[in-house]
Amino acid sequence: MPSTVKKIITIATFLATAALPIAESLALDKGDWLVRLRGIGVIPTDESGGISPDLLTSGLEPQPAVVPEIDITYMATDSIGIELILATSPHDLDGTGGIAGLGKAAETMLLPPTLLLQYHFNTKGKFRPYVGAGINYTIPYMENADRSLEAVLGPTSVSADNSLGWAIQAGMDYHINDNWFINLDVKYIDIGVDVQLNSRGTIRNLDVDINPVIVGVGFGYRF
Repeated sequence: MPSTVKKIITIATFLATAALPIAESLALDKGDWLVRLRGIGVIPTDESGGISPDLLTSGLEPQPAVVPEIDITYMATDSIGIELILATSPHDLDGTGGIAGLGKAAETMLLPPTLLLQYHFNTKGKFRPYVGAGINYTIPYMENADRSLEAVLGPTSVSADNSLGWAIQAGMDYHINDNWFINLDVKYIDIGVDVQLNSRGTIRNLDVDINPVIVGVGFGYRF
């Protein structure tokens, strides 16, 4: 066998042997914890119905928000993870229909903790796609009417009920080294809240469907 071929075989064998422990160290294992920090865009895809009983041609449309998000994943098996997503986002509610000229009519904060069951692909490689599905419980807080709405209705208080819905997810992790990785993630969450407007004892109600697409990019650390 020519010496050049022997050298190539020797080098290839060495590289394959050297790469083996690296691949093993990158592999996801049962019991691993993954913590991610993302910047996310929360993009509502729907708007409200009419404001009953007397402003049926008017509504409130939730606006996008950009916020940080933290999620924690526990690997129940080498491929199956359980993820808890934590974030809170502010949303302007713009008038539509008959009150479209008001612009911003109200605002609210949303706290939407979401629990997902994930399946991770290619768990022994650097590039690891995953998909997930689960449930979401959204808590609105700090609801306020804007001055523009109060100029029409008078002093107004705003309240919104909590929402229970489903969520789906797709994303990918790309490992930089044994512990650190880059993450890209997209989710759709079913969020619909019942909103009440109380203007000096006059009660008006509407359903606001937020149903956001959430796009996130960030980094994570494996423990």
